[in-house]
Amino acid sequence: MDKIRAEISRLLVFGFMFLILGFASVSFGQDKIVAIVNNEVITQKDMNDFANFMRIEFQGEYKGDELEKKIQEMRQDLLNKLIEDRLILQEARKAHMGVDPAKVKARIDEVRSHYPTDVEFQKALMQQGLVQADLESKIREQVMMRDVIEKEVKEKLSINPSEVTDLYNKNTSEFKSLELRDVQAVKIQDEAKVKALRQELISGKSPDTLAGEYTFEVDNIEISQNKEFRPEIENAVFKLGPGELSEPIKVDQVFYIFKLEKVVPSRQLKLSEVQENIHGYLFNIKMKEALANWLDSLHKHSYIKITQE
Repeated sequence: MDKIRAEISRLLVFGFMFLILGFASVSFGQDKIVAIVNNEVITQKDMNDFANFMRIEFQGEYKGDELEKKIQEMRQDLLNKLIEDRLILQEARKAHMGVDPAKVKARIDEVRSHYPTDVEFQKALMQQGLVQADLESKIREQVMMRDVIEKEVKEKLSINPSEVTDLYNKNTSEFKSLELRDVQAVKIQDEAKVKALRQELISGKSPDTLAGEYTFEVDNIEISQNKEFRPEIENAVFKLGPGELSEPIKVDQVFYIFKLEKVVPSRQLKLSEVQENIHGYLFNIKMKEALANWLDSLHKHSYIKITQE
């Protein structure tokens, strides 16, 4: 009896898939089906809409050629991404995952904030053949996917304190602070006077005594070689000896002169100083592995057929 039931179930599944493929040629017209994921189809329009949606999201972070490069990189694996998203959404629906409207609104507001005005935002949507309802729908799906991943994967992970200690003890030499340089930064906009100001400072005059002759600003900052500052600034500062001044460095129509006040050498960091970072590092590793395993399981237990050539 069990074998008969299994065979009937198998025939029903394949019969359903046959109906989908047959129905597609009649009802979808030019909207070609590119993949089937269980009982849902992914069409060429789905792929185009998703690419347009990602363009709207990316425009806040990337511009011009950089934006186009990002879109092309995303397109290379677009179908696999859509299949993966469809599997996750199906799991979310099985789990009856609700969507917090506040999360959707917050994400829409974030995307909109990348545009100078709401008119520009609506114009960008129109250029991609989208309306705000399309954006809301995609973001609702994103929120649903994140929530089900949180429930099915992230919440099941934990890091034992001994794992943190073990990694620290095995890699102690890796946990050192960067060398810091305390510098005095003099900012001046007048290009005609910047060299004269530097000479005055080299001669030993303090910024306070020069305030009446020049218009400038002074700030004390810490600089390390962690790419927080522009490369030309880091390079100039790390060539200085104590008390030395850099050549004027032009940044966005403003000139900076740096004076090295003190060098704070690198030191060994204690476990208490880095345990939070180590915990995050270990958690991310486990998260990637667990997510990959979960997705692999979804693939193995699903019917997936790619129909595009």
